[in-house]
Amino acid sequence: MSALLKRLEELNLILPPAAPAVANYVPAVISGHICVVSGQLPLKDGKLVAEGLLGRDVSLELAQDAARASMLNVLAQVNAAVGGDWSRVVRCVRLGGFIACVPEFHVHHLVMNGASDLLVDVMGEPGRHIRTTIGVPCLPMNAAVEVEAMFEVR
Repeated sequence: MSALLKRLEELNLILPPAAPAVANYVPAVISGHICVVSGQLPLKDGKLVAEGLLGRDVSLELAQDAARASMLNVLAQVNAAVGGDWSRVVRCVRLGGFIACVPEFHVHHLVMNGASDLLVDVMGEPGRHIRTTIGVPCLPMNAAVEVEAMFEVR
């Protein structure tokens, strides 16, 4: 068992199966030494963890849970892309977070801490990354959060 999967187990987290693409794209691509993961929604057991807009329909705490669920789905895509061989994953380079929110919502960064904190908890120092977080008026399936990522791989 890889160190990452062992750490997930210690945190009582389960890596979900990698979700298939729902449109004309692929969930992850390895090009050279970079694995780019398409935006992942906060799906858990086939259902969205949070739907609607922050500042109207969704609490900060629920949105942070959604960001964690999205991050687990990102890790599932990386796992599929490297064929389960986490020794190939060097580090996370970048996360991108999209937060569906009302215009008056201004703490997008606190929502994305759910994803960032989980990643660092699981990967340690190689999980530290640069990040962009933006508010958007809506996301696919009325999801409250979407997370995309870039990893360095061998």
